Amino acid sequence: MSDVSLRERLFLRDRLRPWHALMLAVFLVGTAWTLRDVTPLSLSAVLVASFHGLLWLLGFQVTVGMLWAYAVEYYNAGGKWTDLPFVLPFGVALVVGVAVGVVFESGGGAVGAAFWTFVVVAGLVAVVVWVRVGYRESVA
Repeated sequence: MSDVSLRERLFLRDRLRPWHALMLAVFLVGTAWTLRDVTPLSLSAVLVASFHGLLWLLGFQVTVGMLWAYAVEYYNAGGKWTDLPFVLPFGVALVVGVAVGVVFESGGGAVGAAFWTFVVVAGLVAVVVWVRVGYRESVA
């Protein structure tokens, strides 16, 4: 039998990490954003807003997961995080996201544009680097 009491085992502070707090914050912001113009509040409005908060959380996790995987795989393949092929998709996505946000005054549009710009530019960079390295190896 363990010396740890049930209360101590169930206490969440030891199990929660900063990542969980960030995910909770994204969920709450997404939920609150959906409820910002809703009057009067009803149970159905709160349920729909909670669903939207979950969608925000899903989008956040997919985006962060993709960026993390991109960074880790690049580094594991022998690249450095300061290499131009690694940094280029981030830079272009940032510029496009800011431009869309300023021109269209849309935070959601800016995030979406930055995400898809990153995906396209990372794909193009991967193809260009693969062709260039492959061409060099076959000629040499």
